[in-house]
Amino acid sequence: MRRSRRSRILRRMIDSYDRAILALLQADADMPVIEIADRVCLSASACSRRIARLKEEGTITRRVALLDRARMGVPTTVFIVVKTTRHTADWLALFRTTVIDIPEIVEVHRLTGNFDYILKVVLPNVEHYDTIYKQLVHRIELADVSAYISMETLKLETAVPTSHA
Repeated sequence: MRRSRRSRILRRMIDSYDRAILALLQADADMPVIEIADRVCLSASACSRRIARLKEEGTITRRVALLDRARMGVPTTVFIVVKTTRHTADWLALFRTTVIDIPEIVEVHRLTGNFDYILKVVLPNVEHYDTIYKQLVHRIELADVSAYISMETLKLETAVPTSHA
């Protein structure tokens, strides 16, 4: 029992080395361990062990490649806000399945306030929104659907702050 408790406590401890490693990995997940180690003033083996621990504990959930949306043919961003009158478990399961099945929907958040959900959708052009709209309303009952076209991205970060850990 004590070992388990101790393991949980150790898992939560993220120090300045971990924060520096995480910041570097968020900037470039392909950075070689030896370069990360050099930048944070650790040996390569110590740095490698820390990265392995951060993965094992779930702090690092996965490593991905970020693609150029214009080159991928989806430069347009539309935010869809949705209201529903249904809040049953069955409806929510169908809603989750629906949004997961539409690859253009890249983020979905449940909200407080006047709307229930906001969806971030990436599209080849504004006209393609109608295709997504029809897929949504065909598969699931919604009380209100409104779309907002992003005119300009002022900030786009994939890195999360490491200072709060």
